[in-house]
Amino acid sequence: MSVTLPGPTLGVVGGGQLGRMLAEAASPLGVDVVVLDPTPDCPAARVADQIEGDLDDPEAVRELAERADVLTFEIETADPELLADVRAETGTPVHPDPETLAVTGDKLREKETLAGAEIPVPEFVPAGSPAAAETAVERFGGTMLKARTGGYDGRGNEPVTDTANAEQTLETVGGDAVAEELLDFDRELAAIGVRGADDETRVFPVTETIHHEEILRGTVSPARVDDATRERARAVVEQVLAELDGRGVFGVELFDVDGEILVNEIAPRPHNSGHWTIEGAATSQFEQHVRAVLGWPLGPVDRIAPTASANVLGDVAEPGPATLSGVDAVLSAPDASLHWYGKREARPLRKMGHLTVTDPGAEDATDALTTAESLRERLTFTE
Repeated sequence: MSVTLPGPTLGVVGGGQLGRMLAEAASPLGVDVVVLDPTPDCPAARVADQIEGDLDDPEAVRELAERADVLTFEIETADPELLADVRAETGTPVHPDPETLAVTGDKLREKETLAGAEIPVPEFVPAGSPAAAETAVERFGGTMLKARTGGYDGRGNEPVTDTANAEQTLETVGGDAVAEELLDFDRELAAIGVRGADDETRVFPVTETIHHEEILRGTVSPARVDDATRERARAVVEQVLAELDGRGVFGVELFDVDGEILVNEIAPRPHNSGHWTIEGAATSQFEQHVRAVLGWPLGPVDRIAPTASANVLGDVAEPGPATLSGVDAVLSAPDASLHWYGKREARPLRKMGHLTVTDPGAEDATDALTTAESLRERLTFTE
């Protein structure tokens, strides 16, 4: 296709931090962004136009489609059936494909799709009843119960090792779950895969992700694994891209188990594990998503420097106005960058921003990670 500027308008279902960073990446490309979000003055509204409305409101989604040349989404609670209906009514393309959102939004369907394509995943079984959950605990000697829909940032994921606790744990995750084997993995990895026009695919460098209490706290790129493990991980992400429809970026979470790579979960959108690409890669995951969904040429995915990231989480006991202190330390540090998500309220463990540290000339990101974690400790929300 021939690209001309000013560019088209991109409609985004969801106006949180991912929508905000998409708009920030789209602006230099001459692409206007309109977001749909129910929160007045949502984070993305500071850098994009906002339609205030519920994500499952047909009229609001239709208005978004009528104002945009292409639709995408930054949140998996978007309604895939509604997006497909609005696409048919208005002729506005939706990327990635709503059917892909339907698959990845249901953790049982996701695992069944991957397993059917012979993509390696942990052992799993449906757990839609207390009896099924108890059987899974017995089968696996302990299991991770995951809500089929709606879970994020560790919410909806609960381990259970005793059949006596299976029923209560199932209720905790929502009563309908997929049960996976509890893995003794060496580390968690992730990679951002991209599909553009004409089914062109690219994979960003494999990254190590650091979690605590099921919440992503930071990333290290390059991942601290050998080249063979990185290549196996990249190959698995290529397999995943071959099974999912539509253009865009896909965050693929992985387990490294003695060098074997298993797929944990997939997000058909920019992903927290790819935030390091803003400073650390030749093209950020956000710019890449904009290019891909519009059918524009993809950018290079090369890492330009070893890079570590650290998430800035709400360290408050109770919700309150978001006032971050200690920012001077990050701004004064060489090769450090701070990203503020524009959320008005700090809540316990809520993702409020992130920082990255690059280490040009280094062989790995060990020192960058130490610096990033040290800087994060300097940041706190005043109550």
